[in-house]
Amino acid sequence: MSAPLIAPPDPNTRTPRFKAPALTCDTHCHIFGPDRLYPYAPDRTYTPPDAPLEKFRELHGKIGVERAVIVNASCHGLDNRVVTDAIAQSNGRYKGIANIDDSVSDKELEKLNEQGIKGCRFTFLKRLGGVKDMAAFHRIVARIKPLGWHVDIYLDHETVEEFTPLLKNLPIPYVIDHMGTVLAAKGVDQDNFKHLINLVRSDEKCWVKLTGFERATATGAPFHDAIPFAVKLVDAAPERMLWGTDWPHPNVKHMPNDGDLMDLVPLFAKGSDVQHQILVDNPARLFGFD
Repeated sequence: MSAPLIAPPDPNTRTPRFKAPALTCDTHCHIFGPDRLYPYAPDRTYTPPDAPLEKFRELHGKIGVERAVIVNASCHGLDNRVVTDAIAQSNGRYKGIANIDDSVSDKELEKLNEQGIKGCRFTFLKRLGGVKDMAAFHRIVARIKPLGWHVDIYLDHETVEEFTPLLKNLPIPYVIDHMGTVLAAKGVDQDNFKHLINLVRSDEKCWVKLTGFERATATGAPFHDAIPFAVKLVDAAPERMLWGTDWPHPNVKHMPNDGDLMDLVPLFAKGSDVQHQILVDNPARLFGFD
């Protein structure tokens, strides 16, 4: 059975009212294909419409983004060329998060590091294969530590507490995707979110991506029901918050307009100093932009 085709992004990006500061970084975004150059993995769980580098650049130009961290999505498997080729053409404006497994050689890791990769991603979602081999996870963490990499963690809803002991014991920084996949309908007092707030307050290795508003929402666009979660996270640790679009938004129920997503920033980041911290300073520090 072939992997189902998912929806494309909104092609009519609106120019946001909010003017992002210079060197704003989108820390969570993807490039898909084109398939003729970067074939999708045979064992993928979904098939995306091509969302190539030229469309990626067009999107960022429209919303005022100058830097980006490209996260290799599961549909490309362990082939990271779609990310490293884009980095090579970016004049230092892009970094990347790779997909690797325990079979990667030291030489391959060193090459990825030289190509601008700053971490690797672990997806613990049941719909994308569930919990992986944790012994291999720990071996990979030990091997990437000397490179100064971090791990990107994508958790299922209601699993922050379950993963907290593991995360706190990691010897490297970790970044939690999409605000811990909170559900706006359950409110900020839901246990999963309380555990996330406690984690980010108690562990200086913990970073959180203020992304996935369209995933969290119960009411749809403009996703304002997800804003209170971002507000509380910013209040808890503004120095370890990151922002991103998640373009081209794979596997979402509510396809957003990225101009609308940019206009959410001043609703949770109050004032130009905090906005600059989240959009520019924090990603520069974690990902090593000049």
